[in-house]
Amino acid sequence: MALSLLVVSISFYLKEYISPDSDLYATLSLVSVAGVVVMVIAFSLGLGAMPWIIMSEILPIKIKGLAGSFATLANWFFSWLVTLTTNLLLDWSSGGTFTIYTAVCVFTVGFVAIWVPETKGKTLEEIQQFFR
Repeated sequence: MALSLLVVSISFYLKEYISPDSDLYATLSLVSVAGVVVMVIAFSLGLGAMPWIIMSEILPIKIKGLAGSFATLANWFFSWLVTLTTNLLLDWSSGGTFTIYTAVCVFTVGFVAIWVPETKGKTLEEIQQFFR
């Protein structure tokens, strides 16, 4: 996701310095669209499922309903926030918008690598011990 978003941001930055009548401008437009499509596919295969996987594997049964509801609310709130701010950010700078999204994606990968425990082959009690 981060690499595709970086490609999109670079293509938007380059388009600022190229004439709209140029063949390179049209090519960069296609690269931008392809980068967004690759990002959507990568999100669907990877990070998009992360909240649901975390809820199902990490939350204790006693609080799964309440905590799952809160996590779902937070997930949809941040989805709404991204949707709300995208047009505002694109009006400011297309390249800057996708650079911000790239940085958030890189931060998310780091966060997941550091703070989300591996649950393969572990019992719920072992996973809960990680958070104590």
